[in-house]
Amino acid sequence: MKAFASLLLLAAVSLSAAAPWPAVRLYGEDYVNLAVVAERLGLKAAPDTTGQKLLLKDGPAVRFAFEDTQRDFYLDGARIHMSRPVVADKGSLWVTRIDVEKTIAPLFRPKDRAARLPRARPRTIMLDPGHGGTDPGTENRKLGLSEKVFALDVALRLKKLLEADGHRVLLTREKDERFSNNPRVDLPMRAAVANKAGADLFISIHFNHAPESITGVETYVFTPQFMLSTSDSKPDENTPQAFPANRQDDANVLLGYQMHRAMVAGLRTPDRGFKRARWAVLRDLACPGVLVEAAYLSNDEEAKRVDTAGFRQQIAGAIAQGVRNYAEALRGASVPTGS
Repeated sequence: MKAFASLLLLAAVSLSAAAPWPAVRLYGEDYVNLAVVAERLGLKAAPDTTGQKLLLKDGPAVRFAFEDTQRDFYLDGARIHMSRPVVADKGSLWVTRIDVEKTIAPLFRPKDRAARLPRARPRTIMLDPGHGGTDPGTENRKLGLSEKVFALDVALRLKKLLEADGHRVLLTREKDERFSNNPRVDLPMRAAVANKAGADLFISIHFNHAPESITGVETYVFTPQFMLSTSDSKPDENTPQAFPANRQDDANVLLGYQMHRAMVAGLRTPDRGFKRARWAVLRDLACPGVLVEAAYLSNDEEAKRVDTAGFRQQIAGAIAQGVRNYAEALRGASVPTGS
């Protein structure tokens, strides 16, 4: 009887997830009214007096915050980037249908995607310390610091934490080396190693660079088919393509969000956003994968923090917490089983 009830629940979830979002054509894209999004998600839409901002509330609690012309929104305080900006039309705010289907709805209602999510917490985790060997990654030459060194150090610290949580943990590299001096070979090989090992989760660890004033953390997962990557303003030849990693879109968005929240909270650092990119290191994965940019080595003060063992341990702890939060989110989204 329990098994039959579970099947009925799964069927209901599938129908709910498949229900189309009503859209209108604006600026050459399909857009959904955020008032409709609020209604479908069981939230109350609360616009400000200017009509430029819209909060979606669950009782008194603000869950989502959107603003006209902005290409990001906030969910429970975490910054999330979208494919296209919010637009105002006919007195309402609108977001693209693909942003609703691939980001907003699956984050708020992961149970609707239960059939497309892993059924168990990750057992085997592949850690990928970025760069290595002849590729130093980001360098702060003034301070004599190199991304490849810190990425490996954090990975080794993280390995111990994850093993203490009961995971089997593997690394794409355990010393200063890379698979190939050609990045077109090296980056896909990292995913290939994870696939061969039957990894349930892939975490690539990096440190960022930008104009010197910028600090904070960014978190990336692979861009869904037809969506724009965060750094893109228009489609390119890759936009309509389906890559192996796109089979994990629903798990990836949940993983990326939970990891990003844990990183921002654990490091108490500026929130640079949860983003998407079609990076080669993630493209061919057969499991959910995330890439974290834990800090900016291009900012001297932040680089000095990274150069301390205590802060690198903080980074490892924040990533480990992200894995725990992701596992808990999977458990919460799963359809009950029984016999």
